[in-house]
Amino acid sequence: MSSSVQNDSPVLTFEGKRYDLNTLPDELKELVRGMQVADAQLRMHEDTLKVLAVGRQSLAMQLNEKLEDVTPLPEGEG
Repeated sequence: MSSSVQNDSPVLTFEGKRYDLNTLPDELKELVRGMQVADAQLRMHEDTLKVLAVGRQSLAMQLNEKLEDVTPLPEGEG
């Protein structure tokens, strides 16, 4: 789903079809706004996941570095 402005009239492109947003009933306009909010939230949470993954990777590298000075248990124990 995307919307764009062309000739000062907002256009909704949905599943390969184009619609004049100004002519849609209010109920449909509200659904479009809901989809836009959902899309924005998805992008925000995807970015958050990327930040968390980078942070976790950094923590794993730090843990690996600190564990170099620690003697591990013999194999087969634990």
